[in-house]
Amino acid sequence: MPRSRLLGILLLAGALLAAASAPGLRGEGPDSPQDSAEGAAAAISRAPTPAAAPAPELPPTTTVSDVMRSGVLITVSLSSQQMHVFRDGVLWRSSPVSTGKRGKRTPTGTFAILQKKRFHRSNLYSNAPMPYMQRLTWSGIAIHAGRLPGYPASHGCIRVPAAFASELFKITGATTTAVIVVDEALADGKAALALARRSDAVVPIAPALLQRERPALAAATPAPQPVRLPAARTIPAPVSGQQTIQLAAALSPGEATAQWKALTGQRPELGAMQMAVIPAVVNGKQYYRLRASAPDAHATCKALKQAGVSCFPVS
Repeated sequence: MPRSRLLGILLLAGALLAAASAPGLRGEGPDSPQDSAEGAAAAISRAPTPAAAPAPELPPTTTVSDVMRSGVLITVSLSSQQMHVFRDGVLWRSSPVSTGKRGKRTPTGTFAILQKKRFHRSNLYSNAPMPYMQRLTWSGIAIHAGRLPGYPASHGCIRVPAAFASELFKITGATTTAVIVVDEALADGKAALALARRSDAVVPIAPALLQRERPALAAATPAPQPVRLPAARTIPAPVSGQQTIQLAAALSPGEATAQWKALTGQRPELGAMQMAVIPAVVNGKQYYRLRASAPDAHATCKALKQAGVSCFPVS
């Protein structure tokens, strides 16, 4: 065999041997599905595990219930033309109002105090004075001192007497006040309080403002103290012939005591009964039940209900 042909055969054999030992032909390269999966798994196991992305922090919010516990809640009834103001859950003052006339109706809903100015003039209505202005919307709705003719007469604002507007201006704050405006009639502060307790609305305070003010608010809010009621306010064990009724549920012991004082002023027969404030948690919320005991408490309760006072027998 010629030397050149022998050399060619040897070169060809060497090439075939090299090809056979290549990863692709031995089933170890990426063309092998099984080994490809194993290789990918190995690569994943060697790769650093990415850190879990932190859950986005929700913007802070304030609800009507929060304001009722610590803050100023204002209710306005368009039907009754009345405002009731609660401070830390206790009725502070009430006042007649004059809201928007036909075609300029005051909007209903839950509002925050967006801006306060002692001396302000209307940008929309002939530079009209709006003393002690507390803005509820950027479209021109505010609480302010003004004329009260006894019926809705404003361009949408909520007018209150000047002296009342001045005092109200002193106690409200951008992050501590909520205003609820409703169509329904509110006969008195008790009805307004019941309305507030039914509400779970979020007060539209700017989250950035809440975020900035919250540390200061937390520092200014004293730590809750355990409720210690005087022994005289504790209803003793049931005595034969003794009856107990429940009159109301308040958000603080002080509010319950104030309610009792108001009720005894209206209904002198309650003064002879034994009053008690009973703490209770209902659906995760703290209440203070106002109860009274006497041998004829059930009959008194019946008379109270006929007079429009909320009451029901307990024992």
